[in-house]
Amino acid sequence: MKVFSVIGISKSGKTTTIENIIKELVKRNYSVGTVKEIHFHNFKMDMDGTNTDRHKKAGSSLIAARGANETNIMYQRKLNLNEILDFYSHDFVILEGVRGTWAPTIVTAHDVQGIEDRISETTFAFSGVISGNLSEYKGIPAINSLTEIEKLVDLIEEKVFERLPDMKDECCMKCGHTCKELSSLILKGEKSRTDCVLREQNVILKVNGKEITMVPFVQKILQNSVEAVAGELDGYSVNGNIELLIKR
Repeated sequence: MKVFSVIGISKSGKTTTIENIIKELVKRNYSVGTVKEIHFHNFKMDMDGTNTDRHKKAGSSLIAARGANETNIMYQRKLNLNEILDFYSHDFVILEGVRGTWAPTIVTAHDVQGIEDRISETTFAFSGVISGNLSEYKGIPAINSLTEIEKLVDLIEEKVFERLPDMKDECCMKCGHTCKELSSLILKGEKSRTDCVLREQNVILKVNGKEITMVPFVQKILQNSVEAVAGELDGYSVNGNIELLIKR
């Protein structure tokens, strides 16, 4: 799954750019999912007094509202990005308004100041209103999604890579970089996605069917613990895989 973000001030062409990218990606036979960041502090998906709101106030921590044409699942907390992305299995997931992540980023803006307010080491393109007035800025291309959508999606196909694990900096950095730093280096062509040491897990842990990404140190602790116990049992072999299932 490849993930990238489109960020920009209101009315800068952010959502229009995303709409056009989605249409072109679908045209190229990719499956596409999206995540919209809501920046209004008091925003709620549910209305006071509805049946689902009453469920929440009674203490339900997970609420699903199923209708004839859609299903909404509401958690009573803000999920982190990894938790959200675990629900997706699409070729591309586009984040709207999500900042401060490792994800490659397209910035939309009205003017150069709008670019300067949001440009980062993971920015690989500009679009939106500003792309009608310039073709590049600081060596990064500005591409109008209304008139050059094929060119913009060509660049997305070239630059956007498989999702990084986005581990906490203090937990990993086994490649020598944070996930955001590695993303920047991949976009510059100085590193590749294979430089992430977590691309292959030698020890696989699944909780409720979902694989949990572990840094090498944690993998080694789990491996040593299981092998120490299994090694004392009849039938143990140093060759082959060990599988452990804990039912709760």
